[in-house]
Amino acid sequence: MNRTELTDALARATGMSRGDAALAVEGLFDPRNGVISRALRRRRTVRITGFGSFVPRRREARVGRDPRTGDPIRIPAGTSITFRPGKPLRETLG
Repeated sequence: MNRTELTDALARATGMSRGDAALAVEGLFDPRNGVISRALRRRRTVRITGFGSFVPRRREARVGRDPRTGDPIRIPAGTSITFRPGKPLRETLG
């Protein structure tokens, strides 16, 4: 499901106008100014009860391998985001 499909589904499920649904989706998921991304940039976990949690994880610098040459390369430290589904979502998916 892409952003447009999500917006349309939200509008149908809630009776919102498509424009209002687009604003809601944008407000939550926009990579620069969305509620979720702002919290994750502050290294805060975003928990949506019954759905799951978006958790920022710090990865230390490490040595990897260049897949073409096999030479060692330095991979810098960084932050990744993991999603852990909540129990009700896991049970729904089977």
